[in-house]
Amino acid sequence: MEAREQIADFLATLIWVYTLIVFAWVITSFVFAMGVRVPYSRVLNAVLDFLRETVEPYLRIFRSLPLRIGPLDLTPIVAIFVLQIVGGIIVNLIRP
Repeated sequence: MEAREQIADFLATLIWVYTLIVFAWVITSFVFAMGVRVPYSRVLNAVLDFLRETVEPYLRIFRSLPLRIGPLDLTPIVAIFVLQIVGGIIVNLIRP
């Protein structure tokens, strides 16, 4: 396997994992917005902190756009689409 192909595969996997992290953040945010409260847990708080600190800097780029329709926030959807499209373009440019 050529080095460029390995780099492209690594980048594609990294994009896929980051997309899953964004989905996890969206789901947990939605669950907590619906009023679900869980008892204090150090492990749960560590996971939630990781998700928030990993996703929020990327989502902040899109927060300035008018992507809120009432209570519905479309920011994560647009962020995922941009990540997939731009990431796919970059991966295809790297691949020989």
